[in-house]
Amino acid sequence: MTVHAGSVENFASADGVLCIATLAASRDKVFAAFRHDILHWWPREETWSGATLEDIYLEGRKGGVLWERGPGGFRLDMARVMRWVAPERIILRWHIGPGRVPEPDPAKASDVEIRFLPAEAGGTRIEIEHRHFSRHGAGGDAYRAQMGSERGWPRILRCFVEHCEPTAVAAPAAVIFPVPGQVPEFVA
Repeated sequence: MTVHAGSVENFASADGVLCIATLAASRDKVFAAFRHDILHWWPREETWSGATLEDIYLEGRKGGVLWERGPGGFRLDMARVMRWVAPERIILRWHIGPGRVPEPDPAKASDVEIRFLPAEAGGTRIEIEHRHFSRHGAGGDAYRAQMGSERGWPRILRCFVEHCEPTAVAAPAAVIFPVPGQVPEFVA
């Protein structure tokens, strides 16, 4: 996804999804907002607790956990931090599988890499690459399509951009490449 001059783009490969956004803020500020403000920008619809969500927290260290806490002490670990290089990138082992079912087996989990790069015109380019959907088994292709659709990573990243830059206009326009060699499908 690219959020620049009001457009959003999403690129999906055979076994991955890449979303890109450009923000005006510095890399340090964007990285800090991504981590520390996650409770305020992560869409409630993308949690198990929904409206009763109490907290989402991203532990800032290798071996840390991205988790949510709901009512009555309910806690769900969404991802494990595999690499933490502040303010450049975070790599997560994504423990959510097809159908939004928790997947505790690391061999059946996918990876999400979040990169915070200097933008050409100043500011920060954030890239979220979700890869290795094939590890999820038979439902991996459908899960990749879901996360590459407007309801997946493009929406999640758009919520982050709107949190950081409330006046930004992000009109959706996704480019989805379902299979290498196929003609791209344009979705407005």
